[in-house]
Amino acid sequence: MSRSIFDPLVPAGAYDAFLADGAARSAAQRAWQPSDGALPALYIGHGAPPLLDDAEWMSQLADWTLTMPKPRAVLIVSAHWEAAPLMLSAPAAATPLVYDFGGFAARYYTLTYPTPAAHAFAAEVASLMPDTAPAHQHRSRGLDHGAWVPLKVMYPLADVPALQLSLPSSDPLALLALGARLRPLRESGVLVIGSGFLTQMPYAHPSTDHFLPLFVTLGAGTDPGKPVQTVIDGYWMGLAKRSFQVS
Repeated sequence: MSRSIFDPLVPAGAYDAFLADGAARSAAQRAWQPSDGALPALYIGHGAPPLLDDAEWMSQLADWTLTMPKPRAVLIVSAHWEAAPLMLSAPAAATPLVYDFGGFAARYYTLTYPTPAAHAFAAEVASLMPDTAPAHQHRSRGLDHGAWVPLKVMYPLADVPALQLSLPSSDPLALLALGARLRPLRESGVLVIGSGFLTQMPYAHPSTDHFLPLFVTLGAGTDPGKPVQTVIDGYWMGLAKRSFQVS
């Protein structure tokens, strides 16, 4: 029996237990159709790899995902890729993941998430950017843990093309504008996700990186006056797990 999510008998064992049912449910999830209209934009409290030992969080995230049709692609902005100029992760199928963490059990460094090729999707995202601030294609960078940890739970079959967009600025107005450029993607079946942590603990996050993806999510919303819909709430090691969607 697991001792805690930070000291499990089997690292990611809770994910192993989740996978059979989670994969079956994901396989049965219907695909997005134009008649569904725009998908929401999400903000996810993503956490570190030990969240794959948190059965409650995985259940909440998987249940939320199944309230929506399966998107044709995912574009995710993580707190863990601050890079200017604006960059897109490599679109090749099964691009190796980024294990941008330390001090955890060895198994977390062997987890994979072999997503399909996303070359056409990358070109589609790039086409939305102005000539003065294009999206540059990174040749080798895969998804970091702010992206692949939640996506392994949301789409465990790794059957949805997924790309990561860098955070090119810490200016909220610039990130809101970036999110606004992504709105057309939502109307064509793309799920736009900001992945970070809402927190007021300065000792946990002395910089703003985990808060910044929030502005991309809000910018991608089509109705600024409409309140967000909180789907997951509570705390994880003192950090706010609050996750929500905007229409």
